[in-house]
Amino acid sequence: MSDEMPPKPVRRRRVFYIPGYDPIHPRRYRELYRTESASQAEISGYEIGIAPRQGQETYGWKVAAKIDGGATLSEVDVLVWSDIVRESMSNSIPATYWQLLRTAWTYIASGTLRRLMWMRKGPVIAALYPVGMLLLQLLVAIFVAWIPAKVIEMVTPLVALPFVRLGGMVGLGPDGIINVAWGVGLVLGFVSWFVWIYGIIWILRWFKSKDGKLYAYYLMHDYAYSARYNGANPKPLEERMAQFGDQIVAALSDNVDEVLVVGHSSGAHLAVSIIADLLRAGRLPANGPALSFLSLGQVVPMVSFLPDAFRLRNDLAFMAVQEQVPWVDVTAPGDGCSFALCDPVAVTGVAPPGQHWPLILSASFTQTLSPEKWKELRWRFFRLHFQYLCAFDRPKDYDYFQITAGPVTLADRYRDRSSSKSRIDVPASKYTSLHP
Repeated sequence: MSDEMPPKPVRRRRVFYIPGYDPIHPRRYRELYRTESASQAEISGYEIGIAPRQGQETYGWKVAAKIDGGATLSEVDVLVWSDIVRESMSNSIPATYWQLLRTAWTYIASGTLRRLMWMRKGPVIAALYPVGMLLLQLLVAIFVAWIPAKVIEMVTPLVALPFVRLGGMVGLGPDGIINVAWGVGLVLGFVSWFVWIYGIIWILRWFKSKDGKLYAYYLMHDYAYSARYNGANPKPLEERMAQFGDQIVAALSDNVDEVLVVGHSSGAHLAVSIIADLLRAGRLPANGPALSFLSLGQVVPMVSFLPDAFRLRNDLAFMAVQEQVPWVDVTAPGDGCSFALCDPVAVTGVAPPGQHWPLILSASFTQTLSPEKWKELRWRFFRLHFQYLCAFDRPKDYDYFQITAGPVTLADRYRDRSSSKSRIDVPASKYTSLHP
């Protein structure tokens, strides 16, 4: 990235954070920012603090920082779509298993799953995890519930024997005794069936109650959300994205030096489309603040490789060559839930001539985290997917808090950087059409 214009210091900034598929209240992001920014400030030797924001319709907080001799005030907004996420997750257990079948069919039958594995196996394994875990839960439920049902079946002759003897004592003939035996067997057979079915239901409900640790239902809903429409955005999400665009445009009229859009995980592809819409519509003021885009831990190919993701593919191609908004994409091979170092434009097969965005950078967890910290986090896959928003105890040039609260714009911070040498830019998607 290069620019002959001298760097312009940032004194005031607006930050719009677009989370991924997350049903949790946005206060979790404020608390994460508060605790992790304090840790990073102590490690890196700067000052930073946050304060609540009052009287605003959107959820956010204020940040005051002194970094490299510059004092900066930033205001962070979380662009909330967690209500849409929760609505999409409000499914019964049978509906979730139906989602499993439908989603697996979408990715396998379209050839998308196989092509995704060409690039990074980590996120594909993460996508297969909820399928495998839910099937395992079902098998465990069937087997465990079958045990008491089988016991009832085995003791049926013993239970029937007293009734048979009683029938003989009261003078029932052979036919009557046989009918008694059949009756007892029928009742206990029904009880056995009921215990088995109810046992399966009870065990599956128990597994679902533990999903805060297992993440099987959560991830299944996540992948099913995009697969349901073959990569197209549902209407409620499109409407919310338009609202997000209006909020960003309003901020561009504020007295700030930079408006920074941060898209994390699946929030990255939402940000791509939102910014593309603003640019096409000419909604950026001529003499307004710098508009910058930072994507973190992106999973764009999970959507852009699907058959009907025409809108996203078109937006990716547009964002690759536009010259108004710098786009920096940060991932890390240690994050098994992202398509690390994959150029989302190039691998989707829509890179136009003259592509110069995004700048692909690695957060390189194995280098920016100490061996002790890496050992602690290495197998905590979902925690690592949020490491981009956290402190690094051996930081290099990626520092989320300097980017969002420091005195330098995103473009100036990386103006002399080139993409990682490990960047993956080989087209892999079967579907590359930009229009239906």
